[in-house]
This record gives sequence, C-alpha cells and structure tokens, in this order.
Amino acid sequence: MSIIGTRPANRLSLLAAAFVIARRDFQAVLFSRSFFFFLLGPLFPLLIAGLAGGVGEKMNASVRQPQLGVALPATEVDALIGAQHALSVQLGDAVPQLLVLKRLGAQEAFDPRAALTPGVHADVAAVLTGTLQRPVLTGTRDQIEQWRGPVGLLAAAAIQGVPGPPPTVVLQGTVSSGASDRKGQMLTAQAAQTLLFLLTMLLAGMVLSNLVEEKGNKVIEILAAAIPMDAVFLGKLFAMLGVSFVGIAVWGSTAGLFTLATGGAAGGQIAALPTPAIGWPALFALGVIYFAMAYLLIGSVFLAIGSLATTVREVQTLSMPATMMQLVVFFLASYAMTQPGGRAETFAVIFPFSSPYAMLARAAQQPGLGQHVLAIGWQALCVMVMVRAGSRMFRKRVMKSGPSGVKRKGLFARLRRRRA
Repeated sequence: MSIIGTRPANRLSLLAAAFVIARRDFQAVLFSRSFFFFLLGPLFPLLIAGLAGGVGEKMNASVRQPQLGVALPATEVDALIGAQHALSVQLGDAVPQLLVLKRLGAQEAFDPRAALTPGVHADVAAVLTGTLQRPVLTGTRDQIEQWRGPVGLLAAAAIQGVPGPPPTVVLQGTVSSGASDRKGQMLTAQAAQTLLFLLTMLLAGMVLSNLVEEKGNKVIEILAAAIPMDAVFLGKLFAMLGVSFVGIAVWGSTAGLFTLATGGAAGGQIAALPTPAIGWPALFALGVIYFAMAYLLIGSVFLAIGSLATTVREVQTLSMPATMMQLVVFFLASYAMTQPGGRAETFAVIFPFSSPYAMLARAAQQPGLGQHVLAIGWQALCVMVMVRAGSRMFRKRVMKSGPSGVKRKGLFARLRRRRA
C-alpha cells in the first residue's frame, strides 16, 4: 500500500521529466562521433555551389554579345555605322553591335537566311537588309522583336542625322523613396524567409529517426513506464532544437571567420540588404525565436510520424514526403509575402506551419512587435497540442499491452459463439 501510494507522488512533473530527456538526448548527440560529420554536412553543398558558380561565370564570359549583321548599299552602311557609334555613347548596350556582311552594289541581292546558317557567322543573331527607308530584319522571332525598336532608331538617326549633344541632366539623389523602401524590405523579407527555410529543412529531418533505435532496444517502454509520454516527446524535441542551435552557432562562427579572412566581402553583401522595418537587432532576435517555433512545429509532426516507423528503411521512405511538405509550406509563405493584407497572407499567418515564415516576413516589412507576441503565443500553443496528439497516437498505435489484445480476442470469440 505504501509503495503504490507514494509512486505517483515521487513521479517527475512534465517539465522536469522533459528536461531530463532533453539533457540525456542532447549530451548523447553532442558527444557522439557522428556529430562532427553532421557539422561538416553543409560544407559539401556550399563547395558544390561555389564550383557551379565558377563554372557558370566562365560560361557567361565565353558567350559573346550577339551581333546584327548588315547587308545594305555602301553609302547607307556608312551612315548606319556613324549613327550606331553616336547613339551607343548615350544608350550603351541597348544599341546592337553591327557586323558588316556585305556592302551591296546597285541592283545586287543578298540572302539573309544563308548568312544565318549555323557555322557561317557564329555571333550574328539577325540580319538587316533592304534599305534605310524600308529596313528588313531577318532572324528568330524573339530576337527580331527585341531589336525592332533599336533598329528603327538607328535607321532614323542614319537618315535624319544624329542630333547634337544632349543637355546635361542635373542629378539630385535622395537617401530613399517609398518605392525603394518597399522593394528593399521585401528583398530583406525574402532573404530572411529563405534562410529560415534552409535551416529548418536541413535540421528538422533529424527528428524523424529519433525514436527508431529506442523502440528497437525497448528503452522507450522503460521511459513510458517512468515518465509521461508527453515529456518524452517534448524532451526529444528540445534536445534536437538545442543540437540545431549548436550547429548554427558553429556554422555562423565559421562563416564569420571566413568573412574576416576574405576581407569582409560576404559581410558587405549582407550589409547591402535594406534595413528591415523593425531594425536588424529585433529581426535577428525574432529570427531565432521563429526558427525555434518552426523547428518545434514541424519537428512535432516528424516525431509523431517517425515514432510509427519500425526500421531505418521506413524512416528513409518517409523523408521525401516530409521534405515535400516543407517545400509546400515555404511556397505558401513566399506567395503570401507578395499579397500583404490579403487572404493568402492571413491564412499563412494563422496556419501553424507557415506562421513563422509569414511573421518573419512581416517583421521585415511592418513595424511593431505586438503582433509577433500574439503569433509566438499561438505557435507555442500549437506545439503543445501537436506534442500531446503525437504522444497519444504513439501510445495507442505502438505502446499496446498484451492483456488488451487478449481481451479483444476474447470479445471476438464470444461474438462468434453467439452467432453460432
């Protein structure tokens, strides 16, 4: 009697039990050998992205600007070249570069399609024939539509003569404008959303396989008998969140050292982003909080789904749908950012999984912290609800006791006897 009566009193509370589980899992992951390789994981995508960027720059450098082939009477060719030199000073690359294919004599014909044959003139994208009074532009549909206006301007300047030097325009610059501020803040919001999504997608997948090993060696049964299952789920979530913060701190420190070593080029690019509506310190603080909320929200679902898996192979099968779900949530939040005040944004703010992304974008575009207090409270409530729902589903679907199965079997047997 005394033992049975004192056992509930000595049982840990929900938060205390969750803290014990979180500390145990956090230390187990942090001091494991695989954690070092986990920290090296993001270096490989960055290395591949750097190599791909270098190759892309070389490819762009090797591609020369398309030229406009010219086959006109000799006098008109000279007038067109003079107009091209004069207008390119003011219009720059908007004026196409000219390549004289042939100076035509009287009654001499020229076939522009033959000049556009592959291998004949590699850089010629279109050919100008006819006369300056009636120019004929031959080429692909997209290219001739793009050059219709510039070619007409060149022909008119060649016929009427290039006007004298334009008057000097006095420039009076301002620090910002309404349009530039809105566009800049949207750019900052997009960058913050993308960073939040990449970190969440990279780190939340660890939760899927969190319970597979413990289910295999029966440790989960011992934990379920000692503490509430809600505490197990909550502790594991916060343990993985702590591991994620350690990884982000290591990656951030490495990026800072790399920025200092390279002369601050990367830091200059970040500083070039427009200032958010609530300021950089508040945006960074909210970014940390919303990352935690996004991780806990998606992690609670991943933990519930992964708890139903019995093998690592099943977890690997579930990883693809989990990633697709994260992509859908990110696209929803990105679309909502372009519709401020609309139904899409309202839905994205209320929907728990997209709420951190949508609210972080709001932080970059709208001043005020009151709305973020309400949003964080709503997200925390949703985390508790989903943790409770996941633990109950795990208890009903996985933690089945033997006697209950015997009782159900006996009930079915009685029903069969009555029918007989």
